[in-house]
Amino acid sequence: MGIFNKKRVLVTGHTGFKGTWLCEWLLSLGAEVVGLALDPPTEPSLFNQIGLGGRLQDIRGDIRDSEGVKKTVLEIAPDFIFHLAAQPLVRESYQKPVETYETNVMGTVHVLEALRAYEGSCVAIMITTDKCYENREWMHGYREEDPLGGYDPYSSSKAAAEIVVAAYRRSFFKEGKKAVASARAGNVIGPGDWAKDRIVPDCVRALQQKEVVQVRNPHATRPWQHVLEPLGGYLSLAAHLSDSLSKGDHAKLSGLASAFNFGPNAESNRPVRCLVEEILHHWPGQWKDTSDPRSVHEASLLHLTIDKARHLLGWHPAWNFQETIQKTAEGYQVLYRETAQEACRQMVLGQIREYQQKSNLVFREDG
Repeated sequence: MGIFNKKRVLVTGHTGFKGTWLCEWLLSLGAEVVGLALDPPTEPSLFNQIGLGGRLQDIRGDIRDSEGVKKTVLEIAPDFIFHLAAQPLVRESYQKPVETYETNVMGTVHVLEALRAYEGSCVAIMITTDKCYENREWMHGYREEDPLGGYDPYSSSKAAAEIVVAAYRRSFFKEGKKAVASARAGNVIGPGDWAKDRIVPDCVRALQQKEVVQVRNPHATRPWQHVLEPLGGYLSLAAHLSDSLSKGDHAKLSGLASAFNFGPNAESNRPVRCLVEEILHHWPGQWKDTSDPRSVHEASLLHLTIDKARHLLGWHPAWNFQETIQKTAEGYQVLYRETAQEACRQMVLGQIREYQQKSNLVFREDG
């Protein structure tokens, strides 16, 4: 029997891009999914395109509302929490720094406070980002033990969230019925991300309109990965934590209740230019360099080391760079072509099935 089958799972940020993919995957695993989020952040939104709201308990609320978060957790009594709700954009964080810190730092505090008030057993996966590290523009990958930091409000807010998670874990969840871990993912792409100021959505919007793709930072290097890669990591981490918690294996829990990187293999660490050119193999068009030295700071080099997830979880990336871009481009073409929610949903479910087969991920009771 699958470890998520018939379990109550709370996903914050379920109306967003990653949250929608995670909820659809959890539903396919038999979970009873409850979502807590604001309205979908974009129009269109994958959440609406696949009709997700009618297939889970859809609660609208602000993660900055501490009492609302606590009320939701206590009423739902979740077996698992996946905390994805965030202000996720670097450039927007320069425009709205206070909102970014309120959402990403205090929102995390509110989820952890609600978990502290909840008396049941629960596994919580707190999602941050690869940008939580103090970026030294190193060629080698960052490890979980490397210093946290952040040049911009977004990155620093996620570093602060990591510090909060670690403090709550040591102070309140060291032993007992709760297990809390954090997950740091690389640059996530995939069908259904419609956010502004992200290279893939910007690229496909231009291509759909038969316009030249404008690339503001073509030489910046990122660890590109399909959205299902880190989500598979989050689910694997949650399954291992749940199994160890149920067995009372505190020695194993001490290693698992910690921070984990989830990124692609080194070959997927490519410049933005390579990403765009690979997309153009599947969606013909042109691009041009629109770099502006006066624009806000964004990191140039970024890469994660994923040895910990490999060794402790048996998790590893399944799709290479070319497969990732192919699945992404094909999925967007379906979303543009199809108007029926079921057709869009079948694209999502099809990619989930393909990924599970390629990755051999199985979420059993034995972790």
